Amino acid sequence: MKPGLPCKAPSVIILNSTTKKMEAKETVLEAMKKEGEPVNASKITEITGLDRKEVDKAMKTLKEENLIVSPKRCYWEPKQ
Repeated sequence: MKPGLPCKAPSVIILNSTTKKMEAKETVLEAMKKEGEPVNASKITEITGLDRKEVDKAMKTLKEENLIVSPKRCYWEPKQ
């Protein structure tokens, strides 16, 4: 690589992790909708097959975006 030329690899990695995060978020939200009742992170992990850390991150994002609500402690459902 020539000096002074930017490396393009990091942008690809960022794009891939962002895409993966969006897919996990959508998968978690769809699982909640299909379940039809409030669920916890363990149940979502069981339903989707996603890693628990991915589920936790997706749920954190969904909470921040106000897309899910908690009717009781540790259980979540899509906001209606």
